[in-house]
Amino acid sequence: MSHTEADLVQILHTGPFHLALRTALAVRGLPLQRVQHHLAHRGVKVGVTSLSYWQQGARRPQRPESLKAVRVLEEVLRLPGNSLLRLLTDDTAARSEVERPAARSYRSLVEASGSVEELLAELESPTDGGLHTVGHHERVRIGAGRELVGRESQHVVRAHRDGVDRYLAIHHGDPGCDPSRVAVRAVENCRTGRVRWHAGTGVLIAELLFDARLRAGDTYLFSYGFEDGTAGPSGEYVRGFSFAGGQYVLQVRFDEAALPVRCRRFAQASTGAPRGGRAELTLSGRHRTVHVVEQGVRPGILGVDWDWT
Repeated sequence: MSHTEADLVQILHTGPFHLALRTALAVRGLPLQRVQHHLAHRGVKVGVTSLSYWQQGARRPQRPESLKAVRVLEEVLRLPGNSLLRLLTDDTAARSEVERPAARSYRSLVEASGSVEELLAELESPTDGGLHTVGHHERVRIGAGRELVGRESQHVVRAHRDGVDRYLAIHHGDPGCDPSRVAVRAVENCRTGRVRWHAGTGVLIAELLFDARLRAGDTYLFSYGFEDGTAGPSGEYVRGFSFAGGQYVLQVRFDEAALPVRCRRFAQASTGAPRGGRAELTLSGRHRTVHVVEQGVRPGILGVDWDWT
């Protein structure tokens, strides 16, 4: 995966050390042999194998001479002073693998959790897909018959283990949804793999295959959507979050022939918990949309509901 200067700034802040070093090497375009040459020119001897181990997370520089090499590495890679050394002394960032965020179970987030778990097992997918969300912008469309017409997502994820090459997108239609008639659209940087559904609950799971196999710490941006329109009137849209962190933006657009009289944001700790965090949302006149922005998502449920009369 290619990295940008912005990626480097972020990872220098969050760590871990090996990912920050690997990203800096990629952004600066320096092969390890060239880095070794620059270090030697400054009187520091480090083998290419050691540098390789450091950027992979297989080993961490700990001895005084290794820490001196890291300080010189900051100069060679044109990084702020102590930016790499700080990560080595940070207990959270010093782990040899990107830390996996604490996750919530589907059972606490989805009413039809049994169907979801059954379909995941059929797709031979572990509960932890190896990805957590960095940013998610979702657009939902409500039609003239008050039905959920479809939704599109632009999704940015980060891998917390090596070898991840797919994402499982879950669509839970409104009552009366026929998941066999729901169309999956792979829009950008992915393609549709296996699709499974459960007719009784209106749940559909689509496998979205990436164009690259990710390493721990890599980010990936992809877009996809679902075309539905098979159910009756819709009164809400909800999104469950297994992991904390990342930004979520939800926009709901209504057809001009079917405008709600009231829209509200809400949050829930789980499917059985009372809804809180209520806030009235104003429907924009020209574009007929409402939206919510959550800067730091917490595990649980976030959504928008509305009244037709």
